[in-house]
Amino acid sequence: MALSARRLCHIAFHVPAGQPFARDLQRLFGFQPLAAREGDGWRQLALRSGDAIFLVNEGAGPGQPLYGLDSRHAVPSAANLCFDVDDAASAARALAARGCLMLVSPVSLRDAHGAATYTVVNSPVSNLSLTLLERSGYCGPFLPGFGPVPSEPGPNWVSHVDHLTLACTPGSSPILMRWFQDYLGFRHLPLSPGEDPMVGLEVSAGVGRGGLRLTALQTPVGSDVPTLVLAESLSGASSGKDQVEQFLDQNQGPGLQHVGLYTLDIMAATEGVAAAGGQLLTPPEAYYQQPGKEDQIRAAGQEPGRLASQGILLDGDQGKFLLQVFTKSLFPEDTFFLELIQRQGATGFGQGNIRALWQSVEDQAARYGLAG
Repeated sequence: MALSARRLCHIAFHVPAGQPFARDLQRLFGFQPLAAREGDGWRQLALRSGDAIFLVNEGAGPGQPLYGLDSRHAVPSAANLCFDVDDAASAARALAARGCLMLVSPVSLRDAHGAATYTVVNSPVSNLSLTLLERSGYCGPFLPGFGPVPSEPGPNWVSHVDHLTLACTPGSSPILMRWFQDYLGFRHLPLSPGEDPMVGLEVSAGVGRGGLRLTALQTPVGSDVPTLVLAESLSGASSGKDQVEQFLDQNQGPGLQHVGLYTLDIMAATEGVAAAGGQLLTPPEAYYQQPGKEDQIRAAGQEPGRLASQGILLDGDQGKFLLQVFTKSLFPEDTFFLELIQRQGATGFGQGNIRALWQSVEDQAARYGLAG
């Protein structure tokens, strides 16, 4: 029987000392410091926006950062997903019995606010490890070993993590899907009627431009784990590298490409990010000039001009819509970006918008001489 993860605790990132990632999360995206720790050559800072928590591990000390491990990855990237479980030690034994590699045996920590136990296991995704955390009785600001950090109220643009997207090598999605099913209890979430889980949803970006294969996974009803989306490139691009292939090159393998952050007001969030200096991808002008696009936007209760001014994409029909906007990479390498997403009844991931996003990224790459 697969392990049942109850919720996502945090997403951990490893960055070099002095890298501005933590500062950018605060200044550009409204995250607020939650708790911090310094030790073993690491500075660890947990930041929060709504229920979304990012743990930034800065440095590369002789010891291990708490609640994870040093992957010694060549570029800054998302390094670890931490999930709450009922019993970390039992989970470790069960996974080890099924052949899962334990990277950190169960460790228990305690402070004045209670105790927590965690273990770290490998995943089938390159440098991305998984932490299983038991903290049901803990009532501190974050986790044992961390001290509180004074902060002022933030803009509250984000409520929670909507989804996690892993960039995968071509043909690997079925293998990854089976791993997350067998070990962590995920199950296939169809993105189209009658979808074959071994095939996923194929979204063509146009003749000679390749496209994406998307496979979505979710945990059983009652858990609070974001949807996991596996994304891989389709063959057929006539020239250059698409953004998934570029990620695989820059990240030196598969990994967490982006996090979808849910917002109740994407217009306010996007305007706030832009005003703070955050860099957003913009779709080509022709996107908003597609036949029926203006009517579709108005049917969703939105103003076409306002969406176009912020580069917000809209997909959906029959009264169910999805709005989304993407940032540029938050690292010098193209190894991680954010998505702001607002749902008006829609449950997909903007399949109809993929071509527009693809076009905007490819056009931008060509403009700066990055394609080919």
